[in-house]
Amino acid sequence: MTYETLLYEQREGIAYVSIHRPEKLNALNNAVMTELKTCFEAIQSNDEVRAVILQGAGERAFVAGADIGELSRLDSLRGKEASCRGQELADLIENLGKPVVAAIHGYALGGGCELAMACTLRVASEDARFGQPEVKIGIIPGYGGTQRLSRLVGKGRALEMILTGEPITAQEAYRIGLVNCVVPKKDLIATAEALARKIMANAPLAVKLSLEAVHHGLEMSQREGEFLEADLFGLCCTTEDMKEGTRAFLEKRPAKFAGK
Repeated sequence: MTYETLLYEQREGIAYVSIHRPEKLNALNNAVMTELKTCFEAIQSNDEVRAVILQGAGERAFVAGADIGELSRLDSLRGKEASCRGQELADLIENLGKPVVAAIHGYALGGGCELAMACTLRVASEDARFGQPEVKIGIIPGYGGTQRLSRLVGKGRALEMILTGEPITAQEAYRIGLVNCVVPKKDLIATAEALARKIMANAPLAVKLSLEAVHHGLEMSQREGEFLEADLFGLCCTTEDMKEGTRAFLEKRPAKFAGK
């Protein structure tokens, strides 16, 4: 796949997606948003891809936010359309059915922080900075940030970040649960790859259904979530992977999953 604002590479079951506007700190404009949607839709239907690593090009940013020039021209109707478009992209990433690991260095602000939060796991380099600074320019987070941030770090910390607009360090992001780990910048991609491969070693359908159980369960009461869990557990029990996995365990050998 060839894009104007993205770099794409696929090897050994991992899709590497890099937002490529380094001169603009990888700011999310309409072209980036459109290409990201096209790219992730293609990944979703590509059985050869088992995991995704999302990153930003250049040395300074994962994504520094939305393109302010485009934002400044929005009216009420176009503003709502832009927000819905961003939310749809974040929902696509979150519900891809495959793990998406965000490899974050430098700035992850505004839409960049929201994009990272839609990913399954987040690995940050020591220089990463996270924030939702939208109130500083008269708007609110619009790509799901008001919803995902509170679910990840709790209402109080989410409100502090959103209402002050102040960024936090990678170490603070780790402390409050916004990222899974913090590593030296030179180890960022290797750490993301290691996480992806650990997941890829497991049964693909079990991974997909685990993601579904967690994501949809958060929208339900605990009892409803447990009902969904039981349904998905039963579905797992009908798969060839379950039979292979249990047989391999009993025979004390590595399992060979087929994704069926």
